[in-house]
Amino acid sequence: MAESVKKKNFFQRLLPPRKWRMTATLIAGAFFGLGFYILKLSNAASYLSDDPKACLNCHVMTPQYLTWNKSSHREVASCNDCHVPQDNVFNQYYFKAMDGLYHSAVFTFRAEPEVIVAREGSAEVIQNNCIRCHDTRITDAKLLTTVENHEVHRTDRTCWECHREVPHGRVKSLSSVGHQIEPIPAHIPEKRDIIPSWLRTYINQKGDTISQPSP
Repeated sequence: MAESVKKKNFFQRLLPPRKWRMTATLIAGAFFGLGFYILKLSNAASYLSDDPKACLNCHVMTPQYLTWNKSSHREVASCNDCHVPQDNVFNQYYFKAMDGLYHSAVFTFRAEPEVIVAREGSAEVIQNNCIRCHDTRITDAKLLTTVENHEVHRTDRTCWECHREVPHGRVKSLSSVGHQIEPIPAHIPEKRDIIPSWLRTYINQKGDTISQPSP
């Protein structure tokens, strides 16, 4: 009996005072409701997969997706194969979580640069994955036993110092690569009306004609 009273008192101590319970309940409900809404809005579950279209949740990644979709890498490697560690599943999802938090913060505050460049940690992961897939082309098994530091000398520079257009092309600017590449993904409207509705109404009232740009 005494133990049950102690347990009851312990849980009661976790609850806010009675006069604040309604307020605390509303705040907790709003917090969890907004959290689930953000997860739904951001399509967070898609990041658990290897589908490259998950990268399109942030529309600033459209040039990267479109250029990859036109490259030879599309047939053999997804975004995760290059941009996420492949040594173990725990490191893989930890890296995705940390990178995803950084990317979502940058995207939310509209702080993305015009030209997206991989950070130091991401560049190291990409380089390791390049070597993982192309090790037999980078190093020679015969020379490994005869030439000192053969593998180190062949992998001490990043691969994209030479292969600058693999797989996203040389130009990665948001304004110079993008919607003109076919096929256009479903999330990008094929015909976009660039004239605001209020301006169209005003011009129509003035009797002017509006010519739409060709898609």
